[in-house]
Order: sequence, then structure tokens, then C-alpha cells
Amino acid sequence: MAAPVRTDAELPEVFGAFGSPATISVPRSAPSGKFVVAPRTPGHGPAARAGDTAVVRYTAKVWRTGRTLPGSYDKGAAPQVFAVGRGATLPALDRAVRGQHAGSRVLVVAPPAAAYGSTGSARLGVTGEDTVVYAVDILKVVAARAVVPGEQASVPGTLPQVHMNKGDGTATVTVPDRAAPRKLVVRNLVDGRGPLVKAGQTLVLQYSSVAWDASRGKDAAGLFQSSRADGCPLSVVIGRGNVIAGWDRALVGRRVGSRVLAVIPAKLAYGPHPPKGLAPGDTVVSVLDILAGA
Repeated sequence: MAAPVRTDAELPEVFGAFGSPATISVPRSAPSGKFVVAPRTPGHGPAARAGDTAVVRYTAKVWRTGRTLPGSYDKGAAPQVFAVGRGATLPALDRAVRGQHAGSRVLVVAPPAAAYGSTGSARLGVTGEDTVVYAVDILKVVAARAVVPGEQASVPGTLPQVHMNKGDGTATVTVPDRAAPRKLVVRNLVDGRGPLVKAGQTLVLQYSSVAWDASRGKDAAGLFQSSRADGCPLSVVIGRGNVIAGWDRALVGRRVGSRVLAVIPAKLAYGPHPPKGLAPGDTVVSVLDILAGA
């Protein structure tokens, strides 16, 4: 797929304000086949780089037919959340945000290779030869190594102690030399000021997880999982069984912008079938920064 260009001989026009559905007017001429990414409203927030997470809403239209496609401004639709440069969404949307600032509206003219490919989408009425036009609003950009701001509260010595490494987005966790709690324990380390997290909502999380038993009494626990190791924050629909039950229970009802310490017994974590680095039946300690919600 060719790299996008910023202009073409004829381009669709986009009307309407950032943060609201766009009206797209398509020329009567046929598209040239070029992949165009053209900023229309400049933003002043952080620029999106590979490994960052973008939160966007968009309006879309098929050039040939003028048909408006389902978009994330439709009633009941949620913003689209994806890791930038990771192949997590259509190339049209991914390339729309790269290098662009939060608060921008971007026009994208996407030939088949950047949209629905040579097979198209029968469900949407898009053929394998159709060019799709998008107006993409970049609502938020979350940096790959972001952590929530704010002073961290202390916790009792009977619980793991946490130091956040702001340079890389990981937590250093010190587990006390004692048996793990038998029940789920959840504490706010930083109180967020954003909206309450609801089940079914997409969250952007920075996380670090350690095993209690393997780490107890050590100065610093070894991480068996982290978003830093994954290369970017985790985007996930919470409260729907997409993560371990302990995370679902710990995060629903908290506020966006919070840092949460969760001590999770095996039955709410991985039970007898843990991932690499964790023994069967281990209690899991997770530090979770709720960076954004959509």
C-alpha cells in the first residue's frame, strides 16, 4: 500500500465542527486512487506516535455511491480506541492519526487497500473497488508510557508497596513476607477525577502484574506481565469477561484517572492454568492506571 499524500486534484469537502458528525460532500468525478490524509481542523494536543493509543470518532461515506456508512458518531456508538501503528484498525484510521495532534479533524480518502480491501464489505455495501471517505476527529492521544498524574496514597504494610516508574510506565512492587490475602483486596493509590467506569466501556490501561508467592519478601518483584512489555497500553472492554475477573471487579465503579492496586486470589485470576511466569494457584498483584475511558 502506497504511503498517503496530503492533497489531490479533487478532494471531498468536509463541513461541521470538530466533536460533532461531519457532512461529507463527494465530487462527481471518479477518485484518482490516491491515499490521501489531509488535516482540516488543527489540534493542539499531543501528536500520535506508534505505540500510543488514539481515541477517535469518525463519519464515513462511499465515494462512488455517496452512501453514508455506520460511524462512531451514530446513536449508541462508542468512540474507536486503538493502538497506533499496530495494525489494530483499518489502515485509513491508523494513518489518519499518525503524526496528527489530539483535537484535529482529518480528511481521509481511502482506496480499497486502505479501507476494506479487494473483497470489500457486503454487510456495508462496499465493493472491492470502492474508495471510502472519512472525516476523523482525534479526541485523545494517550502516550505509550503514560501514567496517571497525582500524589500516590500510602497503603498498610500488610499490602504490597508500589513505586511507579514514570519513565517507562511500569510499577516496582514490593510484596510483604507474609501469606497473601484469601479474598480480593482493592485499594486506590491515586484517586482519579474522571467519570465512573461502567461495565461495557473501553478502557486504556497501563498495568504491571507480579506473583505474590514468588515475590514475597523481595526488594522488588519480577513482573510476569506488563503493558510496557506489550509495547503499548492495553485497550479493553471492561466488565465483560475480556480480562481476569479480578480486574473486572476492581475497575468497574472506579474513576478514570485512578491508579488501582488489586490483590487477586487465584480463583479470580488464572486459577490452575496460568500464563508463563506464574505458578498454578498463585495470587496476582496488579497495579492498574486507568488512563482513559471511551
